[in-house]
Amino acid sequence: MKRNPFPQAMLVIWGVMTALPLLWVVVTSFKDDAEILNDPWGLPGELRWSNFARAWSHGNIGKYFLNSVTVLSVSITLTMLLGATAAYALARYDFPGKRFVYFLFVGGMMFPAFLALVPLFFVVKNAGLLNTLPGLMLVYTAYSLPFTVFFLVAFFRTLPTQVAEAAMIDGCGPFAMFFKVMLPMAKPGLISVAIFNLLGQWNQYLLPVVLVSDSEDKYVLAQGLAALAVNEGYRGDYSRLFAGLTLAMLPVLIVYAVFQRQVQSGLTAGQLK
Repeated sequence: MKRNPFPQAMLVIWGVMTALPLLWVVVTSFKDDAEILNDPWGLPGELRWSNFARAWSHGNIGKYFLNSVTVLSVSITLTMLLGATAAYALARYDFPGKRFVYFLFVGGMMFPAFLALVPLFFVVKNAGLLNTLPGLMLVYTAYSLPFTVFFLVAFFRTLPTQVAEAAMIDGCGPFAMFFKVMLPMAKPGLISVAIFNLLGQWNQYLLPVVLVSDSEDKYVLAQGLAALAVNEGYRGDYSRLFAGLTLAMLPVLIVYAVFQRQVQSGLTAGQLK
């Protein structure tokens, strides 16, 4: 059967359109300001690693980076723990109101964050968590739970019931069943949804701007990059700006490159029974 080359060609074009801007940012981060302005599409005359050192220290990218890592370490952990337990209960147990709870989570996926910014601001403020990293962690967790539960419910339903029944016969309790049997079997799906949550929370800008705006020391990376873009745009230090952008992109690209197979297997396994 003759293959249609059109889908492959479109994928190649899409890949080039996606990769070229990222590659251009990385190449530009090694240039000085004169090269960026006079020859924006050319290669750098030399690899200027000092741009990254200046962005990390003088541009405060290091501080913003560590704040993002701290927030995401807690929020991703909470999201995965709460999301996995809720999804497991919805997928493997029958109880009154099960469908209502499930569709409540699904409905949360259709609720844009900006519609709740004003009440969310006052809720966080009244809880004494405004302009704090713990407040941002809890909000990130709440907004990531609907997709996490929706994704993992479908995944837990694909897991074989024979393994769970054998574990119960061997005396495995509900908690041991979940943590020692089901979670290891659901590893591909957990990795997939964790990476999706990581991407969404790492690039989040709106929520930090609203909830953490008084102290620059508590800025996360997206806020810090916006502030750096404004400051360096006025100062003309474009090399430090591109170096900061590269430092922000690399962790996400590295995570996806390392766990690419697990993401693909998790997405495909969740569709099969």
